Amino acid sequence: MTPTPDTPPGRAAALTLKHGTSWTDAWRRCLAVAPEAFRDDRVLNLWDGAGRADGRVLPAVSPVDGTPISGPPRLDGETAHRAVRACLDQHRAWRHVPLPERRARVAAALDALAEHRELLALLLVWEIGKPWRLAQADVDRAVDGVRWYVDGIEAMTEGRAPLEGPVSNIASWNYPMSVLVHALLVQALAGNAVIAKTPTDGGVACLTLACALAAREGVPVTLVSGSGGELSPALVRAPEIGCVSFVGGRDTGAAVATAVADLGKRHILEQEGLNTWGVWDFTDWAALTAVIPKLFDYGKQRCTAYPRFVVQRRQFDAFLAAYLPAVRTLRVGHPLAVEAPHDPCPRLDFGPVINASKAKELHDQVAEAVDRGAVPLYRGSAADARFLPGQDTSAYVQPVTLLNPPRSSPLHHAEPFGPVDTVVLVDTEAELLAAMNASNGALVATLATDDRATYDRLAPQIRAFKVGHGVPRSRGDRDELFGGHGASWRGAFVGGELLVRAVTQGPAGERLPGNFPDHHLMP
Repeated sequence: MTPTPDTPPGRAAALTLKHGTSWTDAWRRCLAVAPEAFRDDRVLNLWDGAGRADGRVLPAVSPVDGTPISGPPRLDGETAHRAVRACLDQHRAWRHVPLPERRARVAAALDALAEHRELLALLLVWEIGKPWRLAQADVDRAVDGVRWYVDGIEAMTEGRAPLEGPVSNIASWNYPMSVLVHALLVQALAGNAVIAKTPTDGGVACLTLACALAAREGVPVTLVSGSGGELSPALVRAPEIGCVSFVGGRDTGAAVATAVADLGKRHILEQEGLNTWGVWDFTDWAALTAVIPKLFDYGKQRCTAYPRFVVQRRQFDAFLAAYLPAVRTLRVGHPLAVEAPHDPCPRLDFGPVINASKAKELHDQVAEAVDRGAVPLYRGSAADARFLPGQDTSAYVQPVTLLNPPRSSPLHHAEPFGPVDTVVLVDTEAELLAAMNASNGALVATLATDDRATYDRLAPQIRAFKVGHGVPRSRGDRDELFGGHGASWRGAFVGGELLVRAVTQGPAGERLPGNFPDHHLMP
């Protein structure tokens, strides 16, 4: 930060909020862009083709600095059932709309999302704390990803038909656009009406704006808010629902899996796993140093984050020499805090975690792990973060790295979903594989080793859907397939044409690639 001429020597100039980016500014723009979905003091539920001022609005604050923002308007169970029945009516009409018209409507919705890219991104900043560049990337991935499907949908749907009922979507808060909106629009493109529940922890305004823009173009989108317990009978168990798509934690996912298995319902359930990065007979330490900051994007609040490093003991000193300089470069702070009002937004690795409760949970887990024997290798300092003067910082967690978390700690066996790394040391290949498979299945993993033959031998024994050789793996876009091993995934795999196959009917007796109660089939 460069001191101004009036700043005393040795003291940095106070940061200020970037001009035109306040929550009030964003809200006024929402009212102007989509008055059918927003009121002066609340967002509306969107169902039966209209915005509805029903449900009880919960108070909410931004994780960025505690600013009061609009909360989700929570419906009761009976109203949710009415919304599902209305969605079924839309589905019965939409599934017969010719594909060229469906393509045109979805393409028009994408044009509208692209037009309002910056507003959607700004809402993501305030609602879930994404840094500006990552918020924009979330919007861009949604738009670009669905355009790929629009261009190739004919071949993907040839010989297939929409489902008998709409697709119900329940997703976590961390990627409202590139995961949830992307899925909704592809499902609709394939001939299904869609219904989604807004995540309880954030994203309701961004999702409401995106869904309102799509509905305006004639895409049959329903968006409702409510508690999972109250809405689950309608969104998961209701006979009108043709498929359930879920992204979230294992506890909730297990309950959804039980319900859909009992009902024999089509399902896509993406659940968390402890993604691991193994280091074995490795020497390209410069490459590791370069990738460490990227692994902290969005504070590791994503399903494909790597919070666990499994390191060969005899290479631990070299690992630390590569890791610590990289983690010290991480940039944390308020995503909209700038030196001068018209400066560009800062380029940060991450801002807050999703809320103050999550921040406290992480602080408590770290403290408990250390009390029980974990060794702190690195702790970031709030003094180095970029904050506005006097702002609320209760949702911020500085990066932390621990060696050997005790087995009794959640940090040992579960994904922390925050900027907390753990390191486990191993001496044999058997120990390496056991440590990399600690969570009974994961979405991604990486094995960093110089010897290709070692990678080829060990990678198939790592229980992750995607395994990188010294490079990170991710959900992927467009034609890249995605799924999980073990408890990290249940139901149909997605990505590329598999996403379309998962939400359409094929030939009689078709077995979809995925993890099902009666079969496991890899693509």
